[in-house]
Amino acid sequence: MLQALPRMSRRRALLGSAAAFVVFGLLLWWLLPIGEELPNGTVTFSTGTPTGVYEKYGTLLRPAIAKDLPKLRVRLLNSDGSQENVRRVATGRADFTIAAADAVETYRLENKPGAGRLRGCARLYDDYVHLVVPRSSPVQSVADLKGRRVAVGPGGSGVRLIAEHVLAAAGLNPHKDITALSDGIGTMPDLLKRHRIDAFFWSGGLPTSAVTQLSRQSAVRLVPIGSDLVAKLHEQGGASRNYRAAVMPADAYPDIEQGSAVQTVAVANLLITREEMNADLTEKITRTVIDSRDRIGAQVHAAQLVDLRTAIYTDPLQLHEGARRYYQSVKP
Repeated sequence: MLQALPRMSRRRALLGSAAAFVVFGLLLWWLLPIGEELPNGTVTFSTGTPTGVYEKYGTLLRPAIAKDLPKLRVRLLNSDGSQENVRRVATGRADFTIAAADAVETYRLENKPGAGRLRGCARLYDDYVHLVVPRSSPVQSVADLKGRRVAVGPGGSGVRLIAEHVLAAAGLNPHKDITALSDGIGTMPDLLKRHRIDAFFWSGGLPTSAVTQLSRQSAVRLVPIGSDLVAKLHEQGGASRNYRAAVMPADAYPDIEQGSAVQTVAVANLLITREEMNADLTEKITRTVIDSRDRIGAQVHAAQLVDLRTAIYTDPLQLHEGARRYYQSVKP
């Protein structure tokens, strides 16, 4: 018993017990951060069209957030795409979204409501511009679309924005030189199959399931968008600076490309929020998005391209303080 120990032994035993208690307490603090409250309530995530990559990404992200933040409810909203997504976040109708950098910059340059409140959380993956035509079509370049029926996407979509820029770079007035239809990726493929349109533009991650399905049902091909048009895009200034020359790899759509890569234009996608969004919540959402790359990437190939080394570059937006905390916490 402790009473029977000599005075020195008793003192050593007490000191040893105290030290063990301190170590145990520190271990508990490290493993179980006492007093740390997980975010709760509801956040709204604006996604995209039902058959697009944004929508699928959001659907797969929700269970990842539920696993990491079990007290948080995630509400998903479909949208027409990037332009609508940016507007929703800027005006408070959504809390987080994915949007293309050109749509973000256009919104800011036009000084639309809430533009100054927008903040970046992560650069995710690139959207690639698809110009799809029947394989037998005489269209060999963007300029060849003159006088033809072309689906360019809904008014609030990112594809509409980039299609108009690309058409202008090719010397075409998108309001006069083509018959423009406002259909999205949900209806474009069927219209092309039924010869109701001559071509459609799509801007999305690789591969986009609707394009893959079309390629298995109908003989179609992708019209190249060469580096000469990229140079003309940059001459437009403004949001067009976000476009870059890219190559659609041959294995993106094997039934279409048949072993050949296709030159095109790409633009970065950003995870965005508002300046006043809670920093702790934003830090944790950013962490979940980065950490879920492989899980989501197993079903959405574009998600595999999320890279921690480049995620921090959210130009044209400043980085949100919560996202900054996350990147600082994982800095080597």
